[in-house]
Amino acid sequence: MNDEDGLRQRRPLRAQVISEESPAQVARASSSYSGKIFRATFMTLAVALLTPLLAAICLLESPIEPQTLNLQEPPLMTGVLEPNLKLRQAVRLYEDQLVGPESIANIGDVLFTGTADGQILKIEDGNIHTVARLGKLPCGTREYEPTCGRPLGIRVGPNGTLFVSDAYMGIFEVNPVTGEAVMLIDSQKPIQGKKMSFVNDLVLTQDGRKMYFTDSSSKWQRRDFPLLIMEGTDDGRLFEYDTVTKEVKVLMVGLRFPNGVQLSPAEDFLVVAETTMARIRRYYVSGLMKGGADMFVENMPGFPDNIRLSSSGGYWVAMSAVRRNPGFSMMDFLSDKPWIRRIIFKLLSPDTVMKLVPKYSLVVELSESGSYKRSFHDPDGLVSTYVSEAHEHDGHLFLGSFRSPFLCKLDLHNV
Repeated sequence: MNDEDGLRQRRPLRAQVISEESPAQVARASSSYSGKIFRATFMTLAVALLTPLLAAICLLESPIEPQTLNLQEPPLMTGVLEPNLKLRQAVRLYEDQLVGPESIANIGDVLFTGTADGQILKIEDGNIHTVARLGKLPCGTREYEPTCGRPLGIRVGPNGTLFVSDAYMGIFEVNPVTGEAVMLIDSQKPIQGKKMSFVNDLVLTQDGRKMYFTDSSSKWQRRDFPLLIMEGTDDGRLFEYDTVTKEVKVLMVGLRFPNGVQLSPAEDFLVVAETTMARIRRYYVSGLMKGGADMFVENMPGFPDNIRLSSSGGYWVAMSAVRRNPGFSMMDFLSDKPWIRRIIFKLLSPDTVMKLVPKYSLVVELSESGSYKRSFHDPDGLVSTYVSEAHEHDGHLFLGSFRSPFLCKLDLHNV
């Protein structure tokens, strides 16, 4: 190989660019680029997921028109209200043999209750018998509830007959022996221009002349009670019925979910649970205050359901949901945020929303003046769930429930 060939094969050197960036800087630049790619990808996915959600929020109609509720800060659960496990000492009875025994009455040792399948049941010597059915089959679903019927409040009249309020049909007098049911008040007939959509609880005077009852709403039915609560509807009413003249009078209006009702031992006033507002109102039916109303118990630790007399001259109040303090209460948080409640029901069904409410059963005993005497708790509702009523009989509390498939019995001597 000559010198000319060697020169021909020699390649010229390429120019090199000298940079002051260190390997660490190069790595950071690469990392920054990867971060940008990740953020862009994340934002794309977020937009893809949130766009349908925002569209649903904007375009879907909410089934409720929420009102702003002025709830006070829940009372501290201290002293008499200190959490305990006393309701867990209750014994479950007739499990899976009845569903939703909302309210309880007794004639001697025979118990009576109304259930979610539209029946009035008699429990005697450990056996369950059907006394009457106010509606018609089929039963068991939300769709059929209005025609099946839903017995709620139940009382024994002075003549030994049962007085039953059915959420959809009205109020009946039922013979506990023959099962004959006579309609006293038809909920389909408007009272002062407004229908009754949710007949709830009732109570009679000792002589049976007067009956008082609540209608929780003229808009919402019992099967829609989560919507009634979350909307804060104030169309509930308290009525008086004269069993002789058959006349019905409106005593109170503008109530938010009026629920349980009870006459005082002297029958001079009524106490009425206003569930949505976590309080009990008082209405005077005799004496100098007749026709007047005031607050009996305000700002309760839970949302009151049925109210019944205690043997001490006070009142038992059942609650299936509480306002934890210390703790978190979903209803209190949402009370002054109607726009959030509107969005929630655009996206979730009422049943789904109710599943988000923590289980916590509470029964309180009030004095004749409305002060707290004692409280029985079941945090998480492990034994006594969805408690709707505490009915005292023979040294025991029989605990009704609006959805559990059993009754509970608590021995008061042990608590």
